[in-house]
Amino acid sequence: MLTMQDALTRLTAYWTDQGCLVVQPMNTEVGAGTLNPATLLRVLGPEPWRVVYTEPSVRPDDSRYGENPNRLQTHTQLQVILKSDPGNPQELYLGSLAALGIDVAAHDVRFVEDNWAAPAVGAWGLGWEVWLDGLEITQFTYFQQVGGVNLDPVSVEITYGIERIIMALQEKTHFKQIEYAPGVSYGEVFGQSEYEMSRYYLDDADVEAHRRLLEIYAAEAQRMIDIGLPVPAHSYVLKCSQTFNVLDSRGAVSTADRAAEFARMRRLAGEVARLWIDRRTELGLPLGTVDPLAPARPAATVQTGDGERTLVFEIGTEELPPTELRSAREQVGRLVTEGLAATRLGHGEVRVFGTPRRLIAVVPAVAAREEDHVRTVKGPKVQQAYGPDGTPTKALEGFIRGQGVTLADVETEELAGTPHVVVRKHEAGRAAPAVLAAVLGQVVTGLRAAKNMRWNDPKLAFSRPVRWLTALWGDDVVPVAVSTLAAGRRTRLLRTAEPPVIEIASAETFLETLGVNGIVADHEDRRELIVIGAQDLVYPDGRIDVTGEAALIDQITDLVEQPLPLLGTFDEGYLSLPDAVLTTVMRKHQRYLPVRDEEGALLPMFVTVANGPVDVELVRAGNEGVLRARYEDAAFFYRADREKSLAEMKAHLDRLTFTDRLGSMADRARRIEALALSIAERLGIGSPVLKRAAELVKFDLGSQLVTEMTSLAGVMARDYALHAGEDRPVAQAVYEAELPRNTGDALPASVAGAVLSLADRLDLVAGLAATVGLPTGSSDPFAVRRAVLGLLAVHRATPALAAFDLFDGLSLAEQPVPVPDQVLADSREFLARRLEQLLVEEGQPVDRVRAVLPHAGRPALVDVLLAQLGTAVTDPGFRAVAAAIQRARRIVPAGTVAGYDPAVLKEPAEVALHDAVASVSGFSDVAGFVTAVRPLVEPVGRFFDEVFVMDEDPVLRAARLGLLATVRDLGTGLLDWDHLRM
Repeated sequence: MLTMQDALTRLTAYWTDQGCLVVQPMNTEVGAGTLNPATLLRVLGPEPWRVVYTEPSVRPDDSRYGENPNRLQTHTQLQVILKSDPGNPQELYLGSLAALGIDVAAHDVRFVEDNWAAPAVGAWGLGWEVWLDGLEITQFTYFQQVGGVNLDPVSVEITYGIERIIMALQEKTHFKQIEYAPGVSYGEVFGQSEYEMSRYYLDDADVEAHRRLLEIYAAEAQRMIDIGLPVPAHSYVLKCSQTFNVLDSRGAVSTADRAAEFARMRRLAGEVARLWIDRRTELGLPLGTVDPLAPARPAATVQTGDGERTLVFEIGTEELPPTELRSAREQVGRLVTEGLAATRLGHGEVRVFGTPRRLIAVVPAVAAREEDHVRTVKGPKVQQAYGPDGTPTKALEGFIRGQGVTLADVETEELAGTPHVVVRKHEAGRAAPAVLAAVLGQVVTGLRAAKNMRWNDPKLAFSRPVRWLTALWGDDVVPVAVSTLAAGRRTRLLRTAEPPVIEIASAETFLETLGVNGIVADHEDRRELIVIGAQDLVYPDGRIDVTGEAALIDQITDLVEQPLPLLGTFDEGYLSLPDAVLTTVMRKHQRYLPVRDEEGALLPMFVTVANGPVDVELVRAGNEGVLRARYEDAAFFYRADREKSLAEMKAHLDRLTFTDRLGSMADRARRIEALALSIAERLGIGSPVLKRAAELVKFDLGSQLVTEMTSLAGVMARDYALHAGEDRPVAQAVYEAELPRNTGDALPASVAGAVLSLADRLDLVAGLAATVGLPTGSSDPFAVRRAVLGLLAVHRATPALAAFDLFDGLSLAEQPVPVPDQVLADSREFLARRLEQLLVEEGQPVDRVRAVLPHAGRPALVDVLLAQLGTAVTDPGFRAVAAAIQRARRIVPAGTVAGYDPAVLKEPAEVALHDAVASVSGFSDVAGFVTAVRPLVEPVGRFFDEVFVMDEDPVLRAARLGLLATVRDLGTGLLDWDHLRM
C-alpha cells in the first residue's frame, strides 16, 4: 500500500526530475502553500522559478476536534510552481499521478472550472479543480496577479490535497485511518495535535492577546516595508493573517474588523510585492529572466486542387468552462461568418461544434479562389484635378503617384452627384489558403471571455490557454499563424488515447476521424448520449427528470468529450437527510444526476458521466466513495446544527459580512425584520406568524450546513425551525423569505412569507444602489437584477400586497448609509424598466405596457390594468374617447389649465360636451373609466365636428381650450395616453 510519506517522497522526486527545486515549509503558520514566499514572492518579477515543497496548511476555522472524517485544521499540501508556464503543464501533472501509481487511463481524471482569488493579498488566477473519479484532489491555477501586480511571466500553481488523495487510494473513510507509514496511522501521529489545536482555536485562544498581537505584527510588517526588507515584511503579514484567523475562529471579528483588516493586509501585501520586485531588480535578477517564445512560422502554402473543398478550423484549448464554451461557439460562428463575408470566396453554411478542449468551424463548398474583381479608386474632384488649361494639378499628380498608374489610366466618374477622377484596378482573386489564413487568424485573436487570462503566449488572451490549431481546406493545410501557434493537420484526442495526437487526412474526414476515436464534437449528440444512457441505466427502478435537470445535463454535456454514463448507489440511510441536501451535493458539488421513483421520491442511486473509456467498476466505486464522504460531511453538519438553538445560529450572523458598508448579516436581518413589520402595518396584514418569522429571518445563515452550501438557505431554516418546535406556518414563512431564488422558482404561498421576501429584496436593492450602484451592462455581482425580478414576481402573485407601492418600499428600506433622492429615483426607474422588459417578453404590446407603466410601483395593479386595457381597446366607445383625449393633448397648448367658465359656452355641441364631462364620476381602473366616459362618445365627436376652438373672441377661445383641457386630463394618472396606439 502507498503510504502518505511515500506519496510525498514520490511527488517530490517526480517534480525534481522536471527541474524543480525543493524548499522547506514556511516557518510560520500559513493557510495554504500559496502564501509561502517560495510561491507568493517568487511568482513576481521576470525571473524563472520552479519549485516543489510540502506545506502544512493551517485553517483555524476548519477545526473540528478531529471528529469530522474529512475536515482538519491542519492539512498537508504539496505545492508546485512552474514559472513560466511550460506549455504542457496538464500533461506534466498527469505524469505526477502516474508517479503515484494512479492509472490515468483507468480512472476518470477531469479538469473542472475553479477560479481562485485571495482578496486579502490582492491575488487571483484562473484554472480548475482536478477530479479523480469525482474527488477533488488538486487545485490547478494560472496565476494572473499577486499583491495587485500583474504577473509577467505567468506562473502555473499545482496544489495537491495529500490527505484526500491518500484516503481515496487507501480506501479510508476517516483521515485518522490513513496509513502514514508502514504500521503507523495518521491519527496516531497527528490526532492529538488535531484535537488540541482545535480546542485552542475554538475555545481557548486568548482574544485580547491576539488583538494585541495583530497590531504588533501589522506594525512590524510596516516597519520592515519602510526599511526595505520584503522577506521579513512578508513573514509578518503572514503572522497577521494567522492571528486574524484565530480571532475569527473565536467569533471575535466584527464586520467592521473584517473589512478593515482585509484592507490593511491587502495594502501591506501590495507594498511587499512591489518592494520584492524592486529588491530583485537591485540585485540584478540573480536567476536571470524568462525568454519569450518566438513567433510561429506558418506552414508552407500549398494548393493541390482547383475545385470546391470543405474548410475545417479547430482551435484546441485546455478545458473551457461550460458557460465559456457556449459563448465561444457563438463567437467562432460569428467571426468566421463575418470574416468570410469580407472576402470574395464562395462558401456554404458555417457550422460550429465545441467540446471542452476544442472549438471547430466547418464550412463546406469553399471555392479554390476568390472571384476576380475590378476596384474603383476615387481620386480628387475633377475641378480640383485639372487647371484652367486642362493640365493636371498637384492633387491629381499625387493621386497618380500614390496609385502607381499613369495619366492615361485616369478616368472620370460621377460619384454622389459630383464628377471625380478615378482609377480602375483589376484585382485577381487570391487562392483560398492565403485568403483563409488571414480570416482564421483573426478568429483566434478575436476570441474573448467573461474573464480572460494569460499564459506563456505573449499576445493571446482567452478563458483558458489555446494550445494548438488545426486548419485544413480539403487536403491542404491553411497557413494560419497566430503569435506562437502555427496551424497544421495534427489534432489531439483524449489525453489517455494511444496515440494522443493524430494527423487528419482531409477536412472532409475531420469530424469522422474524431468520431472514430471517440470524440463527439456536437453538443446535441453528446447530450443525447447522456440522456439515453442515463435513462437506460436507471430503468425500470427509477427515472431521470430530464426536464427538471435540463440545466445540469447541459453543463455535464460541456464537461466531457466522450460521455460515458455510469450508475452509482449510496446507503439508504442517507435518505434521512433533507432531499434538498442530497440533491444539492449531487448537482452542485458533483454534477451527478439524481434518480427518482415514479412518485418523485429520491432513490439511493445517481448517474455520473465519465469522460472516455475507463475502468467502470473502479470509477463507480470512486464516485460512490466521494458521495459517501460528502454525505457524511453533510450529516455531521446537520447533526451539529440541530444540537444548537435557533438563537445560537442567529447570533452567528454578527460574524458574517453582508458588505463592508452595509454591515453584517445580523444587521441586514434586523433591517428586513423592521421593514417587513412596517409593510404589514401599512397594509393591515400583521400577524403573530409574521412577527415571529421576522425575528428568525436569515438565522440559518449561521448554521454550518448553510455555510457549506449557501443554496440551502431557507430550506434548512424551515427544517431547523420545525425541529426547534416552531409552528409550521412560522417555519414555512422563514423558508419562503428566500423565494424566489431564480427565475421560474416557486413563489411564497403565505402572506407572511411574501412580506418577508419583499422586505428582503427591497433592503438589498436600496442598500446596494446606495453603495455599489445599480448594475450596468452584463455585470451584476450582487444579483440586483434577480432581486428586482423577485420583487416583481412576489408582488404580482400576492393579492394581499396589491395595494403596496414598491417605490414607497424603497424609501422605507432604511440603510446604515445615506440613500440620496437621486439614488431612489434611479432605483425606481431601474425597477420600472425591468417590469417593462418582463411584460414585453410575456407578449404584452409595447404601447399598452408603456401606457400603464406609471403604476410600475404596483406591478399587481399593472397586471389588472393591462388585462382591462386589452378588453377596452376592442370597445368602439373607449377608442373614440381615447382618440379624443389624444387629439385634445395635441391641440391644447402646453400649460393650459383644465378649467373654464361654463356660462361662456353657447354652441349646442360645446354645451353638450360640457354636460357630459361634468357627469363623469370617479373611477380607479380602466374598466371604471370605460363606464364613466361612455356618455362622452357622441358629444366629443360632435364638438370636434361643429366647434371652431380657436375663436377670435379670447374669452370664448379660452373657455373652449379649458373644456378641451378637461377632456385631455380625463384618465390622467390612470394611463400615459401619449404611448397608447389606437
